[in-house]
Amino acid sequence: MSANTLRVERATPGAQRTETDRRAATRSAALRYPSLTTTVPKEFVHRASVAEVMLTDWERRDEHRFTVTAQWPRSHTFFTSVNGCHDPLIAAETLRQAGTLLAHAEYGVPLGHHFLMWDLSLTVWPEHLLVDGAPTSLDIDIVCSDFKMRGDSLAGFRYQTVMRRAGQVVATGGASFTCMAPKVYQRLRSNRRNSAGPQLPLTAPAAPQNVGRVSPMDVVLSPVGQEGRWQLRVDTRHPVLFEHPVDHVPGMMLLEAARQATVATTGQCATPLSVTAEFSRYAELDTPCMIEARSLRRTGDEESVEVTGHQSGELVFRSTVTVAVPLT
Repeated sequence: MSANTLRVERATPGAQRTETDRRAATRSAALRYPSLTTTVPKEFVHRASVAEVMLTDWERRDEHRFTVTAQWPRSHTFFTSVNGCHDPLIAAETLRQAGTLLAHAEYGVPLGHHFLMWDLSLTVWPEHLLVDGAPTSLDIDIVCSDFKMRGDSLAGFRYQTVMRRAGQVVATGGASFTCMAPKVYQRLRSNRRNSAGPQLPLTAPAAPQNVGRVSPMDVVLSPVGQEGRWQLRVDTRHPVLFEHPVDHVPGMMLLEAARQATVATTGQCATPLSVTAEFSRYAELDTPCMIEARSLRRTGDEESVEVTGHQSGELVFRSTVTVAVPLT
């Protein structure tokens, strides 16, 4: 399905119109403003709320090259500004949405299919992330590659992105995922669903100021009395992290856990400069997920922290977060 399917052609300025044209224009006046900004269909980016859709349009440039447009609000209930900059994780969410959009709208993956992200990387330029007096509009160049097929159906691909704001590069990054039909997903998860116990009770949050948050509701780490170690705090009522019902911990929540663990480890509530993550398996809702962080290196005014998550002794994800720290 092409993006053009959802668009209405602009009327040519100065062109002569017949009476029939005028009547048709009157009947469809509401559809003759294709330059007005709206979001892409929320179903294409796996959101239940239109308010959580970051993407506004897309266009195919070449066989596997696309331009996607997006808009970030000046403020967001969860992706809050850091030192006057947009939260880099809103860029990660935008990157995630871009992949699902293209999979559905351009590569024919049916709605209702399940997506499993295997890795994500993101690098940002904080000087171009400053929150301005208006929402931030973005142009995103995307190249898709490494396609995986299941019979005649697309089963996944990798994509690389460059996000620009008024021509300036804001972020670069990429991700890969696989997708599967509902019946395949049900078979994959059937043993887990049959053996899953009741959801874990909600644990107490770490002190918000220690993990770079203001509200305890947004804290995803619970202290366990060990330095550099926490239990993932899973609040399925959170309106953004659990924006719609799911049977596992969302990848964006694991990225947030990595970011919060990095803040706690470095003692700096700084804008992350880069994030990489690899996801090994589903993080289940009924089993404690232990988060561990260790400082990897400090080079000049940057420090990198490795964050891992384990459930029942098995690695769930591994992430490296690099932040700017003041010189001492």
